[in-house]
Amino acid sequence: MALEKLQVKIGGMACSFCVETIKKGLGRTDGVAEVNVSLAHEEALVAYDPSRVTPAVLTGTLRSLGYTVRDPNKVRSFEEEEAELGHERDRLMIAGAAAWAGFMVMLLMWVGRSHPLAPWVMAALALLMVFGPGFYILRMAWAAARRRILNQHVLMEISAFGGLAGGVIGLVNPVFRSYEFFGVAVFVTAYHILGGYTSLLVRTRASQAVKKLLSLRPPTARVVRDGTEVEIAIADVRRGDHVRIRPGEQVPVDGVVVEGASAVNESLVTGEPLPREKLPGHEVIGGSVNQTGSLLVRVTRVGEESFLEQVARHIQEARALKPGVLLLLDQILKYFVPGVLTVGLATLASWTLGAWGLWGAPDWERGVLAALAVLVMGYPCALGMATPLAMIRGGGEAARQGILMRSAAAFQAFKNVSVVVMDKTGTITHGEPRVVSVVPADARSADDLLALAASVEALSEHPLGQAVVKEAKARGLDLERVEGFEAVAGKGVRATVAGGRVCVGTLRFLAECGVSTDALTAAAAAGEARAQTVMTIAENGRPVGLIALADAVKPDAAEAVRRFREAGIEPVMVTGDNERTAHAVAAEVGIREVLAQVLPQEKVARVRDLQRQGKRVAMIGDGINDAPALMQADVGLAIGAGTDIAIESADVVLVGERLTAAVDACHIARRTYGKTVQNLSLAFAFNGIGVPLATTGLVMPVWAMIAMAASVTTVLLNSFWGRLVPQLRRRPSELRQVTLSVPSIHCQGCVAKIRDELVKLPVVVAVDGNPATQQVVVTVRNGHGQLSAIEDTITRLGHVVAEK
Repeated sequence: MALEKLQVKIGGMACSFCVETIKKGLGRTDGVAEVNVSLAHEEALVAYDPSRVTPAVLTGTLRSLGYTVRDPNKVRSFEEEEAELGHERDRLMIAGAAAWAGFMVMLLMWVGRSHPLAPWVMAALALLMVFGPGFYILRMAWAAARRRILNQHVLMEISAFGGLAGGVIGLVNPVFRSYEFFGVAVFVTAYHILGGYTSLLVRTRASQAVKKLLSLRPPTARVVRDGTEVEIAIADVRRGDHVRIRPGEQVPVDGVVVEGASAVNESLVTGEPLPREKLPGHEVIGGSVNQTGSLLVRVTRVGEESFLEQVARHIQEARALKPGVLLLLDQILKYFVPGVLTVGLATLASWTLGAWGLWGAPDWERGVLAALAVLVMGYPCALGMATPLAMIRGGGEAARQGILMRSAAAFQAFKNVSVVVMDKTGTITHGEPRVVSVVPADARSADDLLALAASVEALSEHPLGQAVVKEAKARGLDLERVEGFEAVAGKGVRATVAGGRVCVGTLRFLAECGVSTDALTAAAAAGEARAQTVMTIAENGRPVGLIALADAVKPDAAEAVRRFREAGIEPVMVTGDNERTAHAVAAEVGIREVLAQVLPQEKVARVRDLQRQGKRVAMIGDGINDAPALMQADVGLAIGAGTDIAIESADVVLVGERLTAAVDACHIARRTYGKTVQNLSLAFAFNGIGVPLATTGLVMPVWAMIAMAASVTTVLLNSFWGRLVPQLRRRPSELRQVTLSVPSIHCQGCVAKIRDELVKLPVVVAVDGNPATQQVVVTVRNGHGQLSAIEDTITRLGHVVAEK
């Protein structure tokens, strides 16, 4: 019987212990062949035999373990996530209040202000904690224990019930100080709830940050039936239906154009950066963007045959085949919990059976106290919080640089990455056409030629024409009024400018307009050899020049490639674009290995090939065609300006377009891993020293609880000391401020536009401006980049700059 796969979203996971619990719980179910669980994406992919087990049984097992299950195709709303966070916050507030009350009662007892009701108050607080806000932990511990799974919930409940048992004995036998035993139950439960809330807060905020980047489109299409447009769900579209696609809309289906003409941007699907002309008979691919005209498309592929469904299937396969990262914490906790339980039982046996054999009488009080102290001292609260706290610190540092780190695995996997696979379009390049050269064929200047072409193209909706107009405006050129504008689909435009008839388009278009193109042929061929798109211009039947456009390389791309090599990571370019363009871009930025004209499934296959060679692979991309490879890579990095599906498939999201942010993410991840190792070492030092001491019976459970609190505090301080005392680590010499006089700014809108462009530069840290004084203050890194890049950027926006 062939295996089937069940994909579910899981709520309630807090740490790697939960991942292991789910794997064991489902893996021990009859009929389950394989279980893959992702803490970052909060989901599980289960391969099972449908003749032996049903999806209902599998989801029931998850619910019985204490987790929630939901449809993976439905995105939780912001309100639902906030409601869950609020519920956990309320639970933490109750636990915190009970722990504080318990601490005050115990403090009064320690200083001699005893009261006969104090033990009973502590008993009430302990019962409130274990069976109130901590009851969900008890349910999860029982579900794990009856499946022979030892996890942090089981260890915590053993400690809590040991405290309750010792406290009850103390109520009838004064030899046992009951308030200290009850205190153990109170504090250990409170710390466990705190750890769960911290992990939920990290994951929720990361999830919400990603959702803010997404603009989820409604899964509908406009189908034309009997001459009327009807909006229906994508799932209801059938082969042969006619779908209307308006300018600016995403193409929802695969099909063939039957009516209309338009330029369609397929870069996020195929990797080809420049838009393609679509006329009747041409194919369109779902996921591409219709830019200029309205199209009527006959649907040719639906369901699993469609391009987007194939990509979704590749993503699912990649998720299942993605190599797991065994977190450092997992390696420790795999043996830690069973070890603590074993030592606790051995301690109890030593002070009872052992003492009876040696001295003729068991020491039950010391045995129970010592065993409980071992369980409390061995409770992995600090160990469990070591990774989340380091992740919060690293995630905060990354967020300040426009980087969203979505998983703990990404922090650890990055330290071993040796190859970074980079998409071209939208990653190394801007992903949109830009003017790269203006070549006059007569005595006029380049600006005059650009202004002439832009005057005609100003009435065009074509992306190439708009790129020419954008460049003219950036140079501050004045455009002429035109008359008799005419656009010829797929060829060019013509109009009358200042009494002269102007044609702008391909060489073939100029020839059709009766213009001899011999004077432009050589220059056009040279531009095309450099993977540029050439736009030729004629006036009154004479060729007057050409404009070359290309998908320009990002200004920091070469620096990113260089810094990756310095970090010991070799960049590789993999793109769906043609060989000539790919090699031209690679040569410009310094990449040695290039794979061009690669399909989405071939990208993911290339990543797997590298992984089979024993290499850790990072992947950077932004398009639908990158999504499977982003999921397959050990670390997937998505450009935030890219597609929803790419962002959702990534472990790291780069909010802006700055490619050097990927290198920054690598360094932050490596520093964070180092901080995790420090935290685990500190936490394990407390456990490693404390547990042996606890076996002697000299450490009371309450002092073990205080030691555990001290270990958590130490880990907390180690994680955030640099932020708590920033002046100890701040080095002012690393940054400097440059004040520029920009006389042309007149409002906050001007300042905002300047800021939006400048922050994309790797040298820029912050930008502030004041329209009243007409000054812009730019905070830059010393030793990085050139000030001229800042001035050039502001100038391209149409402003005049003078340094103060």
